[in-house]
Amino acid sequence: MPRKAFVVLLFIALLSGCRKSSVPASGNSTAAQATFPIRGKVVSTDASSVTLDAEAVPGFMDAMTMPYKLKDPIVATELHPGDRITATVLADKDGSDFANVRLDNVVIISQARPDYVPAVQYHIPKVGDVVPDFKLLNQSGRAIHLGQFKGKVLLLTFIYTRCPLADFCVRMSRNFAEVDKALAADPALYQQTHLLSISFDPAYDTPKVLRSYGGAYTGLYTKEKFLHWDFAAPTEKELPALAQYFDVGITGSGKTLSHSLSTVLVGKDGKIIAWYPNNEWKPADVVAQMKQAGGA
Repeated sequence: MPRKAFVVLLFIALLSGCRKSSVPASGNSTAAQATFPIRGKVVSTDASSVTLDAEAVPGFMDAMTMPYKLKDPIVATELHPGDRITATVLADKDGSDFANVRLDNVVIISQARPDYVPAVQYHIPKVGDVVPDFKLLNQSGRAIHLGQFKGKVLLLTFIYTRCPLADFCVRMSRNFAEVDKALAADPALYQQTHLLSISFDPAYDTPKVLRSYGGAYTGLYTKEKFLHWDFAAPTEKELPALAQYFDVGITGSGKTLSHSLSTVLVGKDGKIIAWYPNNEWKPADVVAQMKQAGGA
């Protein structure tokens, strides 16, 4: 089996085995946090994770190669293939299971290539950044673009409909459903805001697929009119630039994709208000920010 395929399958298997201790839809968790020291060699990086050929970690795992989320995604810009690092593994522990595994306190102890330049340069979204006018095709087969939402507070996130992981796309879509419901309770604020879920799997996530997926999360199914929450995808050609701008790392192919998370709040002026690079944001907190940005 090719090394890349092995790494992706291992990652999916590990997360699937931890799913029963994943954070539930409500965002509450009683799991304790476990920490372990780890060391190994960097195999590859993306926008917010590192694939590490790691030594055995007693009490956690045997020596193996697998991807790890980075607690601080910006660390990925400092890591290069071949670098040797030490770090702290953080994991939520519930009984004998581990979930939400990520790395913190990363230290490069041996640099492979000081002059290494990554093939892809990811943009780290910052407050005040102007969002480019990326073009998309939505669930109704209609061409839309980010610039058309100027004048409204826009909350956007990235998903793909075949994602099986409860803490990734599923959680983002559930969070957005909570945000949508909360905003709908305030008609004035509802008119000043919009939600957008962007798929990075345009080959599979056609308008028909996105329409079915979106209707399930709004709860209206075939009756959903998508007036406040769009589900859309870029073309294959535009996907790399879109993903790189919003710091979405994507590896794999077909229905097995490993990816980072990125949720962005954009103001009425088309500039970034906040960026959430993980799954730890709470719908109530984001609704409060949207209310403030909307002037309500």
